[in-house]
Amino acid sequence: MTVPASMNALILKHDGLSDTRTGADVDTLAPYLEYGAMPVPRPGAGEVLIKVRMASVNPSDLYFVKGEYGQPRVKGAAAGFEGVGDVVDSKGLYAGYLKGKRVAFVGGTAGSGAWAEYIVASAATCVVIKSGMRDEDAAGHVVNPVTAWTMFDIVKQSGSKSFIFTAAFSQLGKLMAGLARDNGYQMIAVIRKQSQAAHLMQLGAAHVLVQSDPDFDSKLAGLCKTEKPRVLLDAVANQLSADIFTAMPSRARWVIYGKLDNEAPSIPETGQLIFMNKKIEGYWLAEWFRRASIIEKLKTLRAVQNRFISGAWKTEVVATVKLADALEELPKALKLGDGKVMIVP
Repeated sequence: MTVPASMNALILKHDGLSDTRTGADVDTLAPYLEYGAMPVPRPGAGEVLIKVRMASVNPSDLYFVKGEYGQPRVKGAAAGFEGVGDVVDSKGLYAGYLKGKRVAFVGGTAGSGAWAEYIVASAATCVVIKSGMRDEDAAGHVVNPVTAWTMFDIVKQSGSKSFIFTAAFSQLGKLMAGLARDNGYQMIAVIRKQSQAAHLMQLGAAHVLVQSDPDFDSKLAGLCKTEKPRVLLDAVANQLSADIFTAMPSRARWVIYGKLDNEAPSIPETGQLIFMNKKIEGYWLAEWFRRASIIEKLKTLRAVQNRFISGAWKTEVVATVKLADALEELPKALKLGDGKVMIVP
C-alpha cells in the first residue's frame, strides 16, 4: 500500500514531566493534547511502521499525557502506548518478516504513539496476532494480559495458593480472577463497590472484600489467617494497601505495579520487614521484557493469545471512540463504567 506523507493524531502539547500529581482521572484532555495533522513517522533499523486498527486506553496513558508517569513526554509527538494494526513498512531482517502481518504493539515513549493513524514501533516489541483473536483483545494484548500472566508467576512462586489483588475490578483484575480459578488458586479481590462483587466472583475471584464494608478489617484478618496469602498485587499504593500488607502473614510480598491513589502511605509496623521477613517491591512489565528469554516471551505470548481465542479471557469494552472525536468524547467514555475504552482511527 502507499503510505501517505501526513496523518491525524492526538498530539502531546508539553515536554518532560509535570510537577502535578492529580492521578488518572481526567475531565478534559485539552490542557495536554491537541488533535491535528503530523508527518507519518518512518521506521529506522529494526523498526516497523504500523497502520493502527485500534488503540487501547490504559491508566498509564493518562498519567503519561499529564506528565505524571515517570517517562518524559515529547512535545509534538503522538500519545498512546498500546494497540493493534497492520505492518506496512519495515527495516531489518525480523522487521521485514512482520511486513503485511497484524501485530499487537507497545510504543509511545520515544516519540511515536498509538493514538494516531500510524505508529513506528520496535519490531522486537511486536507480537504477531493469530487470526482467531479479535482486535478488541489484541489491542490490549500486551500490557494487561502479559502483566497478569507474569505476575501470576510471582504468586505461584510464593508457596501459597492464595493472593490479594487491589483495584480488582480493573481489566487486569478480571484477567487475574480467571487465571486464579483455572489454576486452583484463591484470589482475594479488594474492590470499591458492592455492585462489582457478583461479576468478579463469576469471573473467578474466590473472595471479595468491599473497601467500604464496616467489617472489612475483620474479614481481611480472617482470610489472612485461613488462606495465608503471601502476595499483595497492588495498583493503588495508598494507606489501605499498607494496612492490608500489615495484616498479612510472615514472608508477605507487597508488589506495587501502579499508583492510582495520590495518598502517601505509612507503614506503622516497620519491624515486620525485619522480624516477619516481609518485602516491598515494584513491578514493571518493561523490565520483564528486558529480562525474559526469547523462549519465555514466546511461550507467554502464545499462552495469552490462546486464552483469548478459547474464550477463557475476554476484553470487556465499554466504549469505542473515534480518533477525531477523542478530545471531547474520551473523558466522558472513561466515566461510563468498569471496562476498556478503545480509540479507532
